[in-house]
Amino acid sequence: MTRVLQAARGWIGTPYLHQASVRGAGTDCLGLIRGVWRETCGAEPEAIPPYSRDWSEPEGEELLWRAALRHLVGKPLAQAAPGDVILFRMRDRSVAKHLGIQGNLAPHPTFIHAYSGHGVVESPLSAPWARRVVARFAFPQMTGPEGQED
Repeated sequence: MTRVLQAARGWIGTPYLHQASVRGAGTDCLGLIRGVWRETCGAEPEAIPPYSRDWSEPEGEELLWRAALRHLVGKPLAQAAPGDVILFRMRDRSVAKHLGIQGNLAPHPTFIHAYSGHGVVESPLSAPWARRVVARFAFPQMTGPEGQED
């Protein structure tokens, strides 16, 4: 199991709380990624401004996708690996605004995400979810305290 996946599974059971990012207390899907970043990479790379539930929809801007490209490593969709960050478009022609972390691969793929009304859960990456995936990213390789890659 990768460090990222292990960290993400440590958030399972955290209640859903919009704009939060505190393991065990509350998080949303972006907060989950931020928290796993802090646990595996260190300080967050940029401050997150307050955001509404419909953020970036009125303008149609792919703000979350652009932020992921700034800080994560883009990957082809077909190259799934445990610990990948997955970006979802929840409706056709809307902005991509849900995030998860790849858990298990085939034959029973899963992903960890903060889901409104459910908290952080590990869900099957079933066909309805899989068809909404629009991008896949890896956390950057970080160097541990002795110069070893994690």
